[in-house]
Amino acid sequence: MTENSNSAKQSALWAPWRMEYIRRDKTDEDGCMFCRKAESSADRANYVIFRGEMGFALLNIYPYNNGHIMVAPYRHVGDLLDLNPEETTEMMNIVRLCLRALRETMAPQGFNVGFNLGQSAGAGIVDHIHLHIVPRWNGDTNFMPVLAGTDVIPQSLGEVYKLLRRSCARADTGAGSVPPTPEGQ
Repeated sequence: MTENSNSAKQSALWAPWRMEYIRRDKTDEDGCMFCRKAESSADRANYVIFRGEMGFALLNIYPYNNGHIMVAPYRHVGDLLDLNPEETTEMMNIVRLCLRALRETMAPQGFNVGFNLGQSAGAGIVDHIHLHIVPRWNGDTNFMPVLAGTDVIPQSLGEVYKLLRRSCARADTGAGSVPPTPEGQ
């Protein structure tokens, strides 16, 4: 237990299983992961759930929680201050669309939404800005990651992809467009 400046007791949650991800070699011989996925038409294989005019949303394949989404601009930009006003606005519209889709399909009780700007702030990919949306439920942490080094994600990425892609398509109010996904793709 540690104490903060208000003398209230605060617990620390240790997450040593994340060190493997933090320390892994992040050099990518094929270039930027976000640029590669933005340029690809294989949305299902890349878990791209929504495409706008200037940005897109995709599932995180290393999720903190079920339904963890990332939103990124198509343009390769590493600093929030380098986004133009239109990119910034569309990213926020895509976030709103994703929040609606997550509420409709998964009914989370809350969300963590934000940027990790810089390596020291936790950005795994520093040179292409992206925002995280992590749905949260009361009691969604458990003993499995701590004792067994295993995150418990109750749905497959494929299932979550289908639900969220359909919901984003229905919820789209001008943030961009999503073509219908043929079954089996």
